[in-house]
This record gives sequence, structure tokens and C-alpha cells, in this order.
Amino acid sequence: MLEAKSPTTLKFKVHRGSPEFVTPAKPTPYEFKPLSDLENLDSFKIQIPGLMFYSHIPSKNGVDPVEVIRKAIAQTLVFYYPFAGRLREDPSGKLVVECTGEGVLFTEADADVTLEQFGYPLAPPFPCLDQLLFDVPGSSQILNAPLVLVQVTRLKCGGFIFGLRYNHTISDAPGLVQFMSAIGEIARGANSPSVLPIWERHILNSTTNPQKLTTPMPESSTDISDESSNSLTFPPEHDLSYRAFFLGPSDFSMLKRRVPPHLRHCSSFDIVVASVWKCRVVAFQPHPKEEMSLIWSANMRSKLKLPSGYYGNAAIIQMINSTAKEIIENPLSYTLKLLRNAKDKEIKIEDFAQTPTNMKVNMLSYLVSDWRYTGFEKVDFGWGEAVYGGADHCGPIVGCHMLYKNKNGENGIMLPLCLPKQVMERFEKERNNMLKDQPFDRDADVQSKL
Repeated sequence: MLEAKSPTTLKFKVHRGSPEFVTPAKPTPYEFKPLSDLENLDSFKIQIPGLMFYSHIPSKNGVDPVEVIRKAIAQTLVFYYPFAGRLREDPSGKLVVECTGEGVLFTEADADVTLEQFGYPLAPPFPCLDQLLFDVPGSSQILNAPLVLVQVTRLKCGGFIFGLRYNHTISDAPGLVQFMSAIGEIARGANSPSVLPIWERHILNSTTNPQKLTTPMPESSTDISDESSNSLTFPPEHDLSYRAFFLGPSDFSMLKRRVPPHLRHCSSFDIVVASVWKCRVVAFQPHPKEEMSLIWSANMRSKLKLPSGYYGNAAIIQMINSTAKEIIENPLSYTLKLLRNAKDKEIKIEDFAQTPTNMKVNMLSYLVSDWRYTGFEKVDFGWGEAVYGGADHCGPIVGCHMLYKNKNGENGIMLPLCLPKQVMERFEKERNNMLKDQPFDRDADVQSKL
């Protein structure tokens, strides 16, 4: 296990300049671009933050990353000009981007800290997050505000941190990385992006009238005791524990030994998710009849064969439920089969307009945030790939799964988690038991099918 630093173990000062607008380097079309039915769902009306850490390289001595990136953003916005616009509602209440060319918010900063001081491994939560990604007053609303906020912070060692927050309605993580990669290409000297952007949001419009499911995810499936329902509330920060777990090839092999042969074709990632969900349920010690939910976002780009250059949202929210009793008493194959059955279900365009938007989550819910192939760490502004690129925090119900190479050179999954302290202790114990060399129980697996 690798332990992430708590938010209070490192303190530093940041000196920021005044926020400014970076506008397209050339005139761009003024027009209104409608979003898809998918992007009109309430679940996308949020701001998503992220951080990318870059090391100092001697060949860049005397080159200011702030100036390089600021100029590259302006040139990239000529191609991705909707990012320089503002989100509006049309008379029918649907979302459109008014391409005004007003620009993205940009802040330059300097911090009296080195990259090394952030410790090993570089994993959320990061200290002084509000210093690394300043929330400019008025910028966090969804409508009538900048769609992208950027802060580039120079470090004392010569490296820098690229902080970013974007309006989720206009793009998902792969689409944003496409935009970021274009900035990187132009920062390195290209005249235009190698992948030109395509809007075409109508592709993901439902052929039927869009429906928003208003049935909320139940907080509890039955009448349970007050003592048990205390676990549904979010604890204060001082009662939370942060850990970063690394799972490598040997861990994947051990987990696969716990499921029957016909399920070993499942990906290592699915088995990790199924095992973490099971360990998490055990650790919370919920009422046996408590409804437990696993929620994740499914990227549909490849299944829908979207055109290269499409940078809109192309993911839907999927969810599975089971009682605590079923998860705890059944073997790992039970949660794995639930996950795989949901993933194997055929998804149609109509489903995109019917993603639940009013799901009520509580501490027992587990939201899987899959950052493995987003590609943030591969964005190169001329200083090489990022040492870390991805989520800037992990919350009490969110598990961020990221690709990671440990000190031994092993490739695996880094899983930063945030849980109440006593729950974290039980989770770690259950996780260690899960990784012991113990083959699957054939009798228990048969029982789980009854």
C-alpha cells in the first residue's frame, strides 16, 4: 500500500497575478451551437477540475511556461472557438453555446515549493488545492460564465503545475484531452492541431422525445435502524482518512484466482472494481437490507463509432444495486457478474437521453471515476509528459482509478480513496484478506447462482 499525504502535511505560499481572458488569436465565427440531448441532462451541469504536474528540464532554462501556454491557448481557440464562448439557454430551455470569442479565464502564479515536496506517490488529495486552482469569483456557474478556467503555477524547482476546470456540458474527459493535446502541439511549434475538431452534437440526439428519469436512487431500500442510517451521512473532514492503494500484476492474478474460470476473461479493471466495491461494503458494516449502489460512467465512443475529432460528451451513467447482505455473503464472483451483466447490456441512442439525473447518493454509494485512459498525463507543452495528470481530489464516495508505475517499474492501477477513519481501517484489512492466495470457493459460487 502507498499512503497519500493528507491535505495538511504540506503548506506553501502562492502569489497569483490578476485573472485575464485569453481570446482566440484570430477572428472566429459568431454563431450558436446546440448541445446534444445527452449534454442537456442535469448530471453534466457541473464543473470538473484537474491538475497536471511537470518537471523542470534543463533544455527549457529561461523559457517561461506561462507565456508559452498562454500563447498556445490563444492559437488553439481559433480551431476550438466554442470553448471561448458562453453557455446559454434557448427559448425552449435547451443548452446552446453562443460563440462570442470572449475567451477562457487564465491566471499565472508562482509557488515557493518544489515538485519533490509534494511527495510520493503523486496522488490526490493535493495540499492547498484552492491555491493551485483559484476559483475566480463568478466563474463557477454553468450558464453565462467562461467554459474553461486555467491556472499555470511556476514552481521553485523550475517545474510547473497546470490547473484546469471546465464546464462538463461542452466536453467529457477524452474530448477535453483532445483540446489539451492540441494546445500542446501548438506550444511545441505546430501551426494547427493534428486532429481537427468536429462538433456534430446531433449524432447523440435521441430519435424520440428526450426523457429525464425523475426516480431517485433510493437512500435506503427498507426501514432500518437509526444506528445503521448514521452511516449514510457525510462525516466532517477531520474524521476522514486518505489512502492511495497500488494494485500490480500479482494483485490482479490473485484476484482472478478468486473467481471461477468462466469469469477470468473479465478485465483486471472490472475485477478490481468488483473487489473494491465488496471490500467497501464490508468495511461500512451496513444494515443487511441496506441498498448498496455502484455507479460509473461508460464511454460510448467506440461502440457508436463517433468520428475522429468529436470532442463532445459521449458517456452515460450506469448503475447497479444490491443489498449489503447479498454482497457480503456471496463470493467476489457475485459483484463481478452484476458489473459485467450491466456492461454487456446493449445501449441505444435513446438511452442517452434517459440517463437518471436526480440520483440521491449517500456515504454508502460508490462512484467509480475511471481516469486510466483519459490521457491527461500525455499532454506535452514542450516539457515532456506530465509526472501526474488527472483528478485533483478524491471524495468520500468516489474512487479514482488511474494507471500508475510504481518504484519497481510495475504497471498497475493507483486507487486513491477517502473514507471515515474506522471504515478505512476495516477496508484495508478486508482488502489485504482479498489479496491472500486463496482460490475461489466452488460451493459458494454455486450457492450464489441459486
